[in-house]
Amino acid sequence: MAARARAKPEGAAGVGVGPECHRHLSARACSPLRARYLAAHPEGAIARDVHLAASMVLELTDTDREERLPSGVQPVYKNRAGWAHDRLKRAGYSTSPRRGYWQLTQAGREFLILHPAPLSDALVEEIASGHDDVVLRPIVTTAETSTTVVAAASLPSVASPDDRLDAAVTELRATATAELLETLSQVSPKFFETIVLDVLHKLGYGTNRADLKRVGGTGDGGIDGIISLDRLGLEKVYVQAKRWQNSVGRPEIQGFYGALAGQRATKGIFITT
Repeated sequence: MAARARAKPEGAAGVGVGPECHRHLSARACSPLRARYLAAHPEGAIARDVHLAASMVLELTDTDREERLPSGVQPVYKNRAGWAHDRLKRAGYSTSPRRGYWQLTQAGREFLILHPAPLSDALVEEIASGHDDVVLRPIVTTAETSTTVVAAASLPSVASPDDRLDAAVTELRATATAELLETLSQVSPKFFETIVLDVLHKLGYGTNRADLKRVGGTGDGGIDGIISLDRLGLEKVYVQAKRWQNSVGRPEIQGFYGALAGQRATKGIFITT
């Protein structure tokens, strides 16, 4: 028989884990479990520590921990933990200050104070399903994209397998997009500019990666990168990369145009989040 974890980690007491969470590792039912653990660590916690703590509280066996998704790329319990945290973020109760690091928001801490464990089924349902249309980052989206996300979250139970698959893919893409933008918002300006040049190279700019050079920094004159389009470097494209929460307006574009004029450049790329 596989050995079970004996000691519960700090913050596990009083979690109130229900049988649904134990039997099916449901992200819906396990969201409160992650919230309780994070509440005991107000400074935040590494995701792998949350995974481990949850598996110990649930008394998962070694066999349980080794069970993987049909794709084989990830253990089931870690996948459910990730989705549980996604639900907490959509509800505004948690955040990811940096990649692989989870932390409760002030709203999350206040919620747990007002609702001691165990949470009622209605509250768990609200956390799990009440915020599916929430975009995790204030990004600019098209009306079509926004409508698709809401529609995917409200599919009827009689939807065909293809419809459910499409809805799942839509939700996965929306979540991946939000998490990617959140990660990019936390990296250094230098790393962000390097990522932008990597993307432009993948789009076909430059014969090889060495043709794309980062020049951003103090006194860069508004130019963050230079791309050589020919081997002699006679034809260049100038790049400006900005992490931006709002729509890019005329002043930003005019400023970039002025930077291009200062370089006597004829081609430029302005790319932003």
